Amino acid sequence: MMQELKVAGMSCAHCVRAVTAAIQAKDPGARVEVLLELGLVRAETRLPRAEIAAALAEEGYQLAG
Repeated sequence: MMQELKVAGMSCAHCVRAVTAAIQAKDPGARVEVLLELGLVRAETRLPRAEIAAALAEEGYQLAG
């Protein structure tokens, strides 16, 4: 299913890699798109929103909305 999350604190290519890796560590088949300018992460994944949020929190990112 497609998840769209507003994420605070993303600002660079490192953030893109960290967020993508965090989600794909929990779901290797996930397709992740990070839109820095909008602060959005779009992920086609089997993971529920809470599990994505927890994976991002482990990397130091918090949901913004």
